[in-house]
Amino acid sequence: MKNVQIALAALSLALINSATAQSLRNQMVGTWDFVVAEVKAPDGKKSYPFGETPKGMLIFTSDGRFAQIHVASDLPKIASNNRLTGTPEEYADIMRRSISVFGTYTVDEQKKTVTYHIVSASFPNWQGESQTRTIDKLTADEFVNTNPNVAGGRGSASNFYTRAK
Repeated sequence: MKNVQIALAALSLALINSATAQSLRNQMVGTWDFVVAEVKAPDGKKSYPFGETPKGMLIFTSDGRFAQIHVASDLPKIASNNRLTGTPEEYADIMRRSISVFGTYTVDEQKKTVTYHIVSASFPNWQGESQTRTIDKLTADEFVNTNPNVAGGRGSASNFYTRAK
């Protein structure tokens, strides 16, 4: 009887560890390289707000924090070579074609969603917001999520990442 109880306890522990190891949240933890963001407008038209070859990363920590940086790879340099003395046009281009966001995150395993609880962002209006994205694909090497409502109803944005190596 005692051997059966030990075997059942070991099996239960193995199943719990296996389920935990395979959770979406655990699979997301780490650093992801940003590949592209594709915005699909309600009329089906696609656009790439950070260009077709952006730079950036997405980081999920095991203690529930995240940081996301998306930057167009072809942003012009500020002519004055001083980030504090750019022209209004330079600042506008940088604002339109880059975003940084950080805070905490939660994952809903059943709904396959991740919710960002934003502490702050380069777009200050997002401070304090919670934004939920669907997890469309998650493998060891690829992560795709969709934000269903971007830029005040402009469409949905699918963000593509690969695992940083």
